[in-house]
Amino acid sequence: MAARRFRALSRDGAKRPEGPAGPEAGATLAFVESPVQLLNVLEWAYADGGGDPSPEQAAGVAPGGRPSPSTPEGLGAPGGLGAPGGLGAPEGPGAPGGLGAAGLGAAGLGAAGLGAAGLTVVVLSPHDPMTRGQLRRMAELARDEGITVRWEDARGGAGAPLKTIGGLRGPLRRAGRIVIGDPFSRYVQLLLTLTRAQDLVVVDDGTATMEFVSQLASGEPLVRWHRRGTGRGAREMVFAPVSATARRRLTPGGDRRVEVFSSMPVEPPAGVTVTANSFAWTRARFGPPRLTRGTDLVGTSLVETGVVDLERYLEAVAALARTHGATRYFAHRRESAEKLHRVAAGIGLEVVRPELPLELIARRGPIGHTIVSFPSTVVHTLPLALAGTGVKVAVCDVDPAWLRSDASPRAQGFLSGVTGTARDAHRLRSAPAATRI
Repeated sequence: MAARRFRALSRDGAKRPEGPAGPEAGATLAFVESPVQLLNVLEWAYADGGGDPSPEQAAGVAPGGRPSPSTPEGLGAPGGLGAPGGLGAPEGPGAPGGLGAAGLGAAGLGAAGLGAAGLTVVVLSPHDPMTRGQLRRMAELARDEGITVRWEDARGGAGAPLKTIGGLRGPLRRAGRIVIGDPFSRYVQLLLTLTRAQDLVVVDDGTATMEFVSQLASGEPLVRWHRRGTGRGAREMVFAPVSATARRRLTPGGDRRVEVFSSMPVEPPAGVTVTANSFAWTRARFGPPRLTRGTDLVGTSLVETGVVDLERYLEAVAALARTHGATRYFAHRRESAEKLHRVAAGIGLEVVRPELPLELIARRGPIGHTIVSFPSTVVHTLPLALAGTGVKVAVCDVDPAWLRSDASPRAQGFLSGVTGTARDAHRLRSAPAATRI
C-alpha cells in the first residue's frame, strides 16, 4: 500500500489534530465539496506527478496481458451498490459494500503515493448525506495514495463557517498553490480572498467547468448556468465584492498562474493553461470491468435543480428503458427519494445509489455494455474512464418541451452544448413519449 501519512480523517470521518504547523510553507492546498471534485484532484495529482498509463493500462489490462488488479465485486455487483429499488445508502465506511478492510482496488501507485509533493485536501463537507457518504469513501482512497485529508464540517451550524475559515487562515497564507473544484462556490470564493498563492488550479466540477471558462473569458460574473433570475438579489449584492475579488484571483496576470484541469471541451482565455484530464489514474487503479449484457441508465438532477419538469423526465426514463432494454438506473447523488421511488415502483428499474463517483463504479464493474445518459458530465468522462473496454456511451437530448416554464433561459443552449461536444458518446434523439407514470 502507499505510504499512509494521512492524519486528518479517522475511520468515522472525525477530524484529528494536525499539529500546530499544519501544511508546510509552499505546499499545495486543495478544496473540495463533492466526490467528483475529489476524484479529479486525485487525477490532477497523478498527472502533475508524471503519471501516465501504458497502452495496456489504458485498455484496462495489466502488463503481461492479465486483467489489472481489482477488488471483490461487493460495490459493483448487482445489489452491492444498493438493493433493487434501494433508495438509501449507509454513510459509514464500514457499511456493507463499503471500503472495509479490502480497500477499493489495487495498491496505491508508487511508493510514496500522490501525497509525495505535499498535497493536503480540505473537504468542506456539505449537509447532504449521500454526498457526505461518497466523500468519506473518496477520502479513504486519498488516504491510500498518501494524501493528507482535512475534514471540515464547514456547514455544521451557525458558527461553523467562522470556525472553519479561522482554522484555515494560516494554511491558506502558507500555501504556494491552491486547487479548487468549484469556482462558483461562495465558500471557496471567500477562501480565495485569504490566499497569497500565485499558482491556482481549477479541476473539473463536471460540466460547470465549461460555463466557468466561458464566463472567465468574457469577463462575466461567475453565475451557475441553471440559476434563475438576474443574480442581483440582496444576498448576491452583499456577496458581490467577495465574488469580484475571487474572480480577479482566478484571472492570470503578473506572477499569478491559472491552470484548468479538465476533461471538458473548453477554450481557455488568454493566459490560462488547460491540461487534459484523461482519467489516467482511474484506469491505472481499477478494472477492467466485467460487462453485462444489459443497458444501464444514468440519472440526472435536472429535476432537482429546477430545469426539467418531473413528469416529462419520468416519461423519458420509461421510454428509454423500454427502447433500450435497460434494467438498472444509476441515481445521481442529488436525486430525491420520492422521484427514485417512482423510477423503481412505476417504471420497474433497479435503482442503484452509488457509493463512489460513477466513473469509478463503472471502471470497477460489472457495468452494462451500453450506458445511456441525459446531458451531463458522464457523457464526457465515462468514455475516457472506460477507454478500451468496449462499453458504448450514448446521450439522449433534452427536448425543449421538457423544460420548466421558469427554467433559466440559458438552460437549453447549455444542455445542447453538453451533448454536441461529447466527442466519444453516441447521440440519441429525444426519448419518445411514454405513458405517464
